[in-house]
Amino acid sequence: MTRTNLAAILCACAIATPSLHAATASDPLQADTILTNGQFHTPTGWAAAAAIKRGTIIAIGDVAAVEHHKGPGTKVIDLHGATVLPGLHDMHVHPLDGGRNQLQCMFPQGSAQSVVVAAVHKCAASHAKGEWVVGGQWDTSSLGGHPDWKSLDKAAPDNPVALNDISLHSLWINSAALRLAGITAATPNPPGGIIERDAQGNPTGVLRDAATELVQHLIPPYTPEQNANALLWSMRLMMSHGITSFTDAMVDESGLRAYATLADRGELKQRVKACLTYGTEKLTQADSSKYDYIALRNLYTRDRFSPTCIKMFLDGVPTDAHTAAMVERYVDTTNPNDPRSKGLLMIPSDELNKAVINFDAQGFTVKMHAAGDAAVRAGLDAIAAARRVNGFSGQLHEVAHNSFVQVSDIERARGIAATFEFSPYIWYPNPIIPDIVKAVGAERMQRWIPVKEAIEAGALVVPGSDWSVVPSVNPWIAIETLVTRQQPGGGKEELGAAEKITLDQAIDMFTVSSAREMGDRNQVGTLERGMLADLIVLDRNPYRIPLTRVHETKVKMTMINGEMVYGAN
Repeated sequence: MTRTNLAAILCACAIATPSLHAATASDPLQADTILTNGQFHTPTGWAAAAAIKRGTIIAIGDVAAVEHHKGPGTKVIDLHGATVLPGLHDMHVHPLDGGRNQLQCMFPQGSAQSVVVAAVHKCAASHAKGEWVVGGQWDTSSLGGHPDWKSLDKAAPDNPVALNDISLHSLWINSAALRLAGITAATPNPPGGIIERDAQGNPTGVLRDAATELVQHLIPPYTPEQNANALLWSMRLMMSHGITSFTDAMVDESGLRAYATLADRGELKQRVKACLTYGTEKLTQADSSKYDYIALRNLYTRDRFSPTCIKMFLDGVPTDAHTAAMVERYVDTTNPNDPRSKGLLMIPSDELNKAVINFDAQGFTVKMHAAGDAAVRAGLDAIAAARRVNGFSGQLHEVAHNSFVQVSDIERARGIAATFEFSPYIWYPNPIIPDIVKAVGAERMQRWIPVKEAIEAGALVVPGSDWSVVPSVNPWIAIETLVTRQQPGGGKEELGAAEKITLDQAIDMFTVSSAREMGDRNQVGTLERGMLADLIVLDRNPYRIPLTRVHETKVKMTMINGEMVYGAN
């Protein structure tokens, strides 16, 4: 090419460029969809309309500001005054279990022992002899006393039975299941677990935490297609409640396969982070465990699916099980020398610190189950150790549940960039609470699940339903009760009343804060120009109704990336 020809080409480009810019400025983008005549909740106030193109909000404001994006192919949806919020996040959910529950022997939480026995008897009648009867969920207070294998034997004499409790940290089994697992008076408690025993030392049929694995691995697994269908059922249910993003708090490889299957079929709509299950036995296998987790992450990552989290159990639950690790002993402990007088810390602190440091360096976030204040402290110590060794990696590690937290630990969370993930469905009166009050005492319950303290301390605070451990994944129940600390609809009894927060704070937890924790705050969490169109259309404005009616909110439409993924009939 001659110098003269090159100069001519450069000159032509210089002349063409301004005309291209001028055309772009004079011809606004034509929207794929316009939502108009609504009440859009934005960071700067209320808007009336929004224009969406290729899944992105290209304009939001009054009708006039959006109207000029309308073209021949634009779909216009009149919202007739309906309220529009950003899509909601659930940061701790078990959707595969929720779907599988539809195939199991389930009975209402809070059921008396007679109800449970009748349900198991009915389920066993539809099972072949020797086939497992699996289900739940029970609690000791509602049963009227500690369960044992004898009542289940009467209900299902020809079948092994395994029933989860409300917390999913205890398993109630019958004698057939005990025999199959080889559990006898001579069987020692496994590390991190308890085999409950009678006065003679014989197993009662109740297994706690890690001891449940002695039986769980014997239960036949679901087929890949059952898993995919169960997961899809749960995700559709969540979309009907306005949940556009979530964290699956514990997945094994069968769960990873189910997500990949749905993603490859084009049926995975929500944005999902998944937490790979951590086992303490893998900690000593430094090289193999490191590459196993990385391989799983890379093998199953898909568009909108990121298995980039590790789930670790630091303790159990603060019920009659006494497995949550507490700073002070349980008040109903009669023997101060009882090894469970302060609960169980399942991972020694030095090992926990090492694991979190390693996962942080490998680009994983860590979600640590910690119900007791001693476990919360251990989790924060591990995050602090990772910050000292690695600096701030960008990974936002979570301590999950936080039923009890020492004030000094709340105050240090922001400085180490630790996230508190609280569980909504146990911060108002419900069937599991009497067991907890009896175990820890009324005084500690005054600071039960200290959401307000954590927000005021400047920590990142997000909500996680823990469904299907809890009976509902409906976030509007959680949003209301965060503000009232009463049962949905109100009531005289309040639980941890000093920890009430505002409606704005509650909704921010489900939107802005959770988007930050998920790592996509630059894309979702608010309704603004340039953000992705993850939004929900409601049947009422939660800001303009009595607080005790917020739980009744229904979702009329859910959009993800501008695609309508749910529409109420």
